[in-house]
Amino acid sequence: MPLLEPTLETVTTINDDGSRRFIHPADVHGRFSFLRAVAGVLLMAVYVALPWIRINGNPAVFLDVEHRLVHLFGLTLAPQDFWLGFFLITGTGFALFYVTALLGRVWCGWACPQTVFLDLARRVERFIEGDATARRRLDESQWTPEKIGKRGLKNIVYGIFAVLLAHVFLSYFVSLRTLYSMASQSPAAHWGAFLFAFLTGGALWFDFAWFREQFCIVVCPYGRLQSALLDSDSIVIGYDQTRGEPRGKLNAAGAGDCIDCRRCVQVCPTGIDIRHGLQMECIACAACIDACDEVMEKINRPRGLVRYDSMRGLEGKKRRFIRPRVALYTLLLLAGMGVMAASLSTFKPATVSLLRMTGAPYYLEGGTIRNQFLMRIINKRNKIEVFHVKVLDMPPGSQITGADDLIPVSALAEQIRPLIVVAPQSEYHGLFPVRVLISTDDGAFSIEKTIPFLGP
Repeated sequence: MPLLEPTLETVTTINDDGSRRFIHPADVHGRFSFLRAVAGVLLMAVYVALPWIRINGNPAVFLDVEHRLVHLFGLTLAPQDFWLGFFLITGTGFALFYVTALLGRVWCGWACPQTVFLDLARRVERFIEGDATARRRLDESQWTPEKIGKRGLKNIVYGIFAVLLAHVFLSYFVSLRTLYSMASQSPAAHWGAFLFAFLTGGALWFDFAWFREQFCIVVCPYGRLQSALLDSDSIVIGYDQTRGEPRGKLNAAGAGDCIDCRRCVQVCPTGIDIRHGLQMECIACAACIDACDEVMEKINRPRGLVRYDSMRGLEGKKRRFIRPRVALYTLLLLAGMGVMAASLSTFKPATVSLLRMTGAPYYLEGGTIRNQFLMRIINKRNKIEVFHVKVLDMPPGSQITGADDLIPVSALAEQIRPLIVVAPQSEYHGLFPVRVLISTDDGAFSIEKTIPFLGP
């Protein structure tokens, strides 16, 4: 297979006939490669550890599908609180835009799960099949026992890795204890969870074994948003044309610092030539920086021919950190954080609803008017709570059933109780509010619900 010749008009990973072209990036060592490896290990550890870490008796992150509860770092959200997810989703998206405006595609190259997992998969491939030259040679060779053995072993390891990741992902929805119980039983006993893990593991295996960088180039829309998210002052990875051009052999008269060794192309996981400028396929992994710096050191020239910089900085102009876009994003971020803080201040460890029972809106019996309600109390704490119910400011002679009672509610459970309010018809002078106060023993929670008392 001929060496890659990346251009701005074509995608390197696709041949002229539309078929898939596999890229085998060369290994590279350097400061950014080391830091990315450390970041990848830490992120992987966080991903695996979050279901194990318990806060207030629940996993740090647990989307409890069975009980329709969400546990986030000690905060428990019932379905009535899911509106708070608006802040989580929009805040995450806006934070990504904000970071991109400042630091370019740092998310793609350093924190995206696709990048973190694929880096580990490539290390497995290098260990089993050899360096980039050996892997390309293996691609072009006939199917021999050696090739079958290497490819088979690689895909088995990919499969094991994918299944483990899928089961960790499943533990975010069913808890580790339940997952262990499911794994020790027949797949038919929990076919839904088994199918979820099987399909997720299969998708991950397909990504590691075949799809790879195509996910970033073809599927993920983030790269296509670069033109809207970046400006000339955003930090990107770029090539210093002023210093590097014209390219030429080492010590050639009139040549720049770039000796056209193509090392930056050989290590690129998406197969681009960074010397063509900022491109959609670039994930800002910094492999080309380490590769170029390594070459510059060998030929006794300053590092930084390929470096992190803004487009203005690469052109030799003054860099700007504070600019209108950043100022606007900062104001919007602060406003969003303020609204979120105000919303969280209204969050309660229990949810109470008071509804009128189905049937007639009121009943007349022996000179009295009866209204019937249902109280629903949801305890969002991981311990039993006892709730007090009291009806306030009722007319003289009223009778109440269901109030002044102690209502114990188990941890993360709910209780539905009737509340019957009977008022003398002689004291009824028109619609008036029924005020119900619900509070806990420790006084940490109290809420007042109001519902109209109806009559003739």
